[in-house]
Amino acid sequence: MTRDAQPPSSAAFHTQRPTWAPAPSGDGVEHATVQVPLDYADPAGATLTIAVSRRRATDPARRRGVLLALNGGPGGYFGLGRRFAQVLAATPLAEVYDLIGFDPRGTGDSTPLHAEITPRRTPVDSRPPESAFPLLAEDARDREEGNRRGGGARRPHFSTRNVARDMDVLRAVLGEPVINYLGYTYGTYAGAVYGAMFPERLDRSVLDSCVHPDWTWREQLMAQGAAHRANVDAWAQWTARRRGHFGLGSSAAEVLDAVERTVAHVETLPDGVRLRTLLDSALGSRSADRARWSELGRMVGSLAGADGPTAAALLADERIWPPEETEGATRCGVLDAVILEKDWPDDLETYYADMRRFRARHPYGCGVTRAQPLPGAFRTFTPPEPPTRLVRDGYPAGLVVHADGDPVDHYPGGVALARRLGHRLVTVADSGQHEIYAFQRNKQVDEVVEAYLVDGVLPEGDVTCPSTVARPDLPEDDAGGHPDGVGVNALAASADSDREGRHA
Repeated sequence: MTRDAQPPSSAAFHTQRPTWAPAPSGDGVEHATVQVPLDYADPAGATLTIAVSRRRATDPARRRGVLLALNGGPGGYFGLGRRFAQVLAATPLAEVYDLIGFDPRGTGDSTPLHAEITPRRTPVDSRPPESAFPLLAEDARDREEGNRRGGGARRPHFSTRNVARDMDVLRAVLGEPVINYLGYTYGTYAGAVYGAMFPERLDRSVLDSCVHPDWTWREQLMAQGAAHRANVDAWAQWTARRRGHFGLGSSAAEVLDAVERTVAHVETLPDGVRLRTLLDSALGSRSADRARWSELGRMVGSLAGADGPTAAALLADERIWPPEETEGATRCGVLDAVILEKDWPDDLETYYADMRRFRARHPYGCGVTRAQPLPGAFRTFTPPEPPTRLVRDGYPAGLVVHADGDPVDHYPGGVALARRLGHRLVTVADSGQHEIYAFQRNKQVDEVVEAYLVDGVLPEGDVTCPSTVARPDLPEDDAGGHPDGVGVNALAASADSDREGRHA
C-alpha cells in the first residue's frame, strides 16, 4: 500500500487534463502546466503551477509508459527541468517511453520561489582568516533573512517530499499507473524518496551521481571537500612519477608541498586572495578532469614565480563558486529552502572548527565554503515534517551509477545508496565525471542503463566501467627522471613559512 499517500481531498488534482502545445523547439516536444497544492496538508489552499514537457514514444508498439527525469539542485535548481525531454530524445529510451521533464516547484517556468539578494560583507575565500569567520556567519544570517523576506510562509513547503508528491500528481495526470525514473544528483534523492513514499507506483529506476542516504544536506556539501582532496592526491601521485616533466617532486607529499608553496606565492600578489581562491578552485576542477592533469602540473610550475598579470592570465578561465548574483533584486530561493528540510547545527563554533579543518586539509575545489555557516545555521522556519527514511519495499531493484572521483557527489554516497536500496552499482573507474548516462558518451555505461530501462535486464552483480576520459599519455620517469623539468623547488625558503600562521 502507498506510504504517505496524498490526502483524499487532494485527489481532485489527479483528474486534471492539461492542454498540451508544441514546444518552441519544434522537435516533437510538447509543453503543458499542471496545478499542485502548495501544502498537501491543505489541498484546498494555495496552489502552484508545475511546468511539464512530454515527448511521446517514437515506437508506439513497444511503448512501456512514461519516464520522468530530474537533475540539479538541491531542489532542482540549476537543473535541466522540463528540457530533459529534448536531452534524452537521441537515446533508445525515446523509442519506448514518453519522456517527461518538469521544472520542480519554485524553479524554471514553474511558480517561482523568490529570495531577496543580500550583499556580502566578505568575498568568497577558499582559505579565509579567523577574522573573517564572524563576517561569513553574518553573511549567512543575512542570506537567510533575505530568503525569509522573499519567500515568506511558503518556504517550508518547498521540500523533497513535496517534489515527490508533485511527481505523483504528474503520474496521475498523465494517466499512468506507474512511472519509470531517471534521476541525477538531487534527482537521485527525489527518486528514492518517491520510491519510499509511493513504492507500488515506481517501476524501473536509475539513479546517477547519488546523494548519500544518511547524510544531512550539510554533510553532503562538506563531502565535496574529501572528494576534491582525493582527486588532488591522485593527481599528485601521478605527477610525482613524472618529476622530469613537471619538477614538482618525486613523491606525492613533495608535489603537494610544491603546490602549497605556489599557493603561498600567489597569495602575495596583487589581488592575491582572489587569485589564490581561483588556484584552489583550479586544483579541484582540473584534478577531477583526468585529461587536464598535465595542464595542471604545468600551471602549478608556471605560477610558482609568476607576477600578478601572468597569474591572472593563467587562471583566467577558472571560476569562483558561488558566483556573484546578478539576477537583480531577487534570486531563486529553492536551494536555500530545500537544504533546510534537514537539520543544521546552530552553534557557530561547530562551523568554525570545521572551517579550520577544511582550511588545513580540504582547501581545494570549493575549499572552506562548504564548511562555513550557510543559511541553515540561522533557519527561520521549522520543517513541517521529518525527512523520509530511504528504503526499497515494494518496487523493483534498479541501478545506481557513480564515478569514483565525482567531485560534486562523493562516491561513498553512491555505494551507500546502492546498498540501502539493493540496487546494482555501476562504478565508473578513475573518473572525476559527474552525471554519466547520456552525458559523458560512455558506451559501456549507456549499454548497461539501456539494457535495464528498455529491456528490463539488470546485470547479475555490480559493474565497473572505464572512464571516457583518460589520463594524459605521458610516460613515467626512468631512474632519476629528466633534468630539464620546470619546478617550484627553488622558491625562497621564506615562502615555506607556517601556512596556518598566515591566517591568524
